Amino acid sequence: MSAHLSYGRVNLNILREAARKELREFLDKCGGSKAIVWDEYLTGPFGLIAQYSLLKEHEVEKMFTLKGGRLPAADVKNIIFFVRPRLELMDIIAENVISEDKMHSPRDFHMLFVPRRSMLCEQRLKEQGVLGSFINIDEYILDLIPYDGDLLSMESEGAFRECYLESDQTSLYHTAKGLMTLQALYGTIPQIFGKGECARHVANMMLRMKREFAGSQTQILPVFDSLLLLDRNVDLLTPLATQHLEGFLSIFIRYVKLPPEKFSAQKKQGEAGKDLPTEPKKMQLNSAEELYAEIRDKNFNGVGAALSKKAKIISAAFEERHSAKTVGEIKQFVSQLPHMQAARSSLANHTSIAELIKDITTSEAFFDNLTVEQEFMTGVDTDKVNTYIEDCIAQKDPLIKILRLVCMQSVCNNGLKQKLLDYYKREILQTYGYEHMLTLNNLEKTGLLKPQTSTRNNYPTIRKTLKLWMEDANEQNPNDISYVYSGYAPLSIRLTQVLARPGWRSIEEVLKMLPGPHFEERQQLPAGLHKKRQQGENRTTLVFFLGGVTYAEIAALRFLSQMEDGGTEYIIATTKLINGTSWIKSLMDRPEAQAS
Repeated sequence: MSAHLSYGRVNLNILREAARKELREFLDKCGGSKAIVWDEYLTGPFGLIAQYSLLKEHEVEKMFTLKGGRLPAADVKNIIFFVRPRLELMDIIAENVISEDKMHSPRDFHMLFVPRRSMLCEQRLKEQGVLGSFINIDEYILDLIPYDGDLLSMESEGAFRECYLESDQTSLYHTAKGLMTLQALYGTIPQIFGKGECARHVANMMLRMKREFAGSQTQILPVFDSLLLLDRNVDLLTPLATQHLEGFLSIFIRYVKLPPEKFSAQKKQGEAGKDLPTEPKKMQLNSAEELYAEIRDKNFNGVGAALSKKAKIISAAFEERHSAKTVGEIKQFVSQLPHMQAARSSLANHTSIAELIKDITTSEAFFDNLTVEQEFMTGVDTDKVNTYIEDCIAQKDPLIKILRLVCMQSVCNNGLKQKLLDYYKREILQTYGYEHMLTLNNLEKTGLLKPQTSTRNNYPTIRKTLKLWMEDANEQNPNDISYVYSGYAPLSIRLTQVLARPGWRSIEEVLKMLPGPHFEERQQLPAGLHKKRQQGENRTTLVFFLGGVTYAEIAALRFLSQMEDGGTEYIIATTKLINGTSWIKSLMDRPEAQAS
């Protein structure tokens, strides 16, 4: 299950095992049979750490989702609540516990806060009169969750909003703690680079924590050569743009749900008369799935050719059975059969997914949207009212689509003239309702949608210096990271690329145009732990995105890792995996009012 975490340059299974050990220890504290009551948001992250089989080994017999009212019936000795430290969740738990008390239930209650204990939450339980009902209240520090062999996420859904809108640095503290855990397992990271206010805060906290633990340094040869901390607001443009394949699927946690009717053709023969499947098809998508690992980082225009090539290889493998003559050859063919059949089934699934995506990407609406995005990115008419945006508002297209485009225009123009900004705001409020005034204010506070304060627009200079737009991006056989957005190279990844070679000193002027400070810190390594680099050995850099990372940025970093002359391999970490929709939604004041 977790083998794919240990294939890469850094064995992320070590992190997963450390998290599993802690979970086992907590479960063993609660002796006897158990039922877990889950805060639903945590089931995804926990699924990446421990399957149900591990919980079963430690006497977990039932699992429920946290809901108001009475708990479902379960003949167990212990009830354990796994929850985030949220006040509203404490009220639901209090309701559960009080209804159990009325039944004079002899069960023991325990609570596990993820990722930190909260005095405010405990105070709320005390006010509700149920704090004394809990035998154990503990915390489970799940800071960085291994998603894939090169990807870690904190799954902190409110991090961007907290940092840039509410000036709340809690998620930055958790980031610093997570990075300290990482250093305890993988050795001290000698060099820290950063860009942005939040990056500066995290680096300061790390250095302070390191001084506090000066005596207890782990004697581990460093796995990482450097850490790059990047603020999301240094590059606001990238998440607004339409992503490539993996981002397109908007995979949350591990699984993607797909419409069942598209997969009915794969049913076994003889089932033709039965009804079509009605359940959405669930597929696990990470590098444990061989074919997915091959195609996930491609631009959507490059997927068809890759699948066709794979089909020919599988077909040829099946044909080999005709040439197997000796018993040994037949035996060898039979032993490979399960793997070949799995590959054929996987190919069928991915072909269906590719068709689903092609339906969207070849539509006129998609092309029109992409054209406008690319015009903004290349600086075409960013200071005028955009007729496509006007038409979309008139047709009452989903509000998030409108907000993404207007924000994109603002970012590419270093803000909008007050008259233009007021016009867009008026159109949006009159069409979608005045309750969205707060959302527009939030977008303004975070710098996504703002009035132009100076006549100088730095974006064209940044675009030119960092080569953010490549006219002839090769989507099928890419030779540059710009393939992930069909021509646009994510600014965040260009900064990463330049840092590796030739270094940030070559782009000092551009760095000053981007928000927040840039810095470099060195961490002293314990004596005798300096790494002797072998001839031709790649460096390993951990890139941490504060406020979220998109799948396109992940694909671009994987592309840089695989470049033969790149010299650097990248491991990616973030507060949250995001796409344009989920990101804008996190800044909306009433996201449920316009959820699409």
